[in-house]
Amino acid sequence: MVTKISSGILILLILFLGIKQGLAMVSGKQEMLEMLGKFGFNKTGVMLLGFVLLLSTVLIAIPKTFVIGNFLMGATILLILCFQLANGNLKGAAIEIPFLLLNLLAIYLKHPFGN
Repeated sequence: MVTKISSGILILLILFLGIKQGLAMVSGKQEMLEMLGKFGFNKTGVMLLGFVLLLSTVLIAIPKTFVIGNFLMGATILLILCFQLANGNLKGAAIEIPFLLLNLLAIYLKHPFGN
């Protein structure tokens, strides 16, 4: 029971963060364009990455596609983390690690409404 409650709270947090970041990318917020512009992303690339993030958020909410959604979101986070490291930005890379761990922990705890 405690595991299901913890998993539910964790999923709500992941969904909130995914929607927040995805919408910021899709709407072309200046800070997102600046951060991802350093990695060679133009406005269209940032929007596409935002759509992928929003898609992964929807997939996480559905029990049958929960793992796929977490994998997709984790891959997006890992992509940004790798770009941060490639640019020598250790602080930026370190900021991404907890978000990646949230998805890994969610996979471990499983969806609360799954089997």
